[in-house]
Amino acid sequence: MSRKKIAVVVLFTIIQVSIIILFPEDKLFLGIFLFFINLVGARLLHKKYYSKETSSQGDIGTTLQIANEALPYLRHGLDEGTAEVIASIIKKIADAHAVAITDTQKVLSFIGAGCESHLPGDPIKTEATKEAIATGKHKVITSSEGLNCPVSNCKCPLGSAVIVPLKCKDKVIGALKLYSTKSGPMPPQNIRLALGIGQLLSMQAELAELERQSGLVARARLDALHAQINPHFFFNTINTIIMYSRTNSDKTRDLLVHLAEFYRQTLNRKGHFITLGEELECVETYLTLEKARFGDKITVKKYINQSLLQYPIPVFSIQPIVENAIKHGITPKVGNGLVGITAFLLHDEYLIISVCDDGVGIPSDKLQHVLTPGYGSGNGVGLSNVHERLISLYGPEYGLNVCSTPNEGTCIYMKIPINVEPQELEECRLY
Repeated sequence: MSRKKIAVVVLFTIIQVSIIILFPEDKLFLGIFLFFINLVGARLLHKKYYSKETSSQGDIGTTLQIANEALPYLRHGLDEGTAEVIASIIKKIADAHAVAITDTQKVLSFIGAGCESHLPGDPIKTEATKEAIATGKHKVITSSEGLNCPVSNCKCPLGSAVIVPLKCKDKVIGALKLYSTKSGPMPPQNIRLALGIGQLLSMQAELAELERQSGLVARARLDALHAQINPHFFFNTINTIIMYSRTNSDKTRDLLVHLAEFYRQTLNRKGHFITLGEELECVETYLTLEKARFGDKITVKKYINQSLLQYPIPVFSIQPIVENAIKHGITPKVGNGLVGITAFLLHDEYLIISVCDDGVGIPSDKLQHVLTPGYGSGNGVGLSNVHERLISLYGPEYGLNVCSTPNEGTCIYMKIPINVEPQELEECRLY
């Protein structure tokens, strides 16, 4: 690498580090700025790919204009509604004959020539798009035959296209397609423009998912705090403490310490993950306060090997389930009840955690709704919040599994993959 190129790399690295230090909290600004600073840097380092007549400033200007108009919609993620608006903006500014955006399975939007054959919500039809998504590499199509569209009796007006996979941390999450009605090679500037817009959409999908994750955790913290200070919980705990103050000063002091500890544990949690041991400490504090109130009515047993306590799990994932078991399973039951918390490794790949109670169970007509957002009393972190966060962090197959028999009890299971670092779990997807 020449001295000039080394100087360019050093300069742009210093600029990026400075901006990250100055604006550490503004993820949206950081993402957009770093994208364009990298784009400009790439242009300076790879001028040999550009003819003298072609100005990279035109590409950047067009992409900037698209970003300026599309950002208000990109903030909300990509679904059929926002994708249609964004595709319209790209088509207008990029002067393309047609623009389409897909996820990995279906069309989110198709604007321009040929759109009547590819409606939003339809499965992806062109084999070229499927291949770009499968390989993760962009494709340049120079003829209508190259699109390999299986729609019969269709006089497709499209003659060429550039198809760019939308990626997040090397995982393909969809595709952007710019079409022309003319057959033949795509102009190089159109290919560069499509690649630049694809990077912009990929980056924003990642930022939107990060914001969604932060929102879920923030809502969990607020809901947990609300559960701890709502009048029922707070005054019942205080009344229990007052009752003990008349007969057992040591017990009173212990309960006050646990109540303060409960607040501290909630407010001090940061990030999406803590260890299993730390989550169980919060559970134990909660149980101490509830058992002081209900006495022998509640028995809790843990079946957890000490070697498992260091594994990371999502914050507020076990305590809400234990609270649900006591509140909706054991409290309505006539007589005493048992709550069991179990954790074990499955095939050295997954941490399986279960919370089971022998309470009143869940009626069959309500069982299908317990993981629906907003269902239930609204106090505390709902099961749906835990369920949503598990799916968002690990994938759709990792949500809560609820089994219940009326008058016998309920078991709730979660499966946590252990061979994935927490920072790798900020998955991105079009939603």
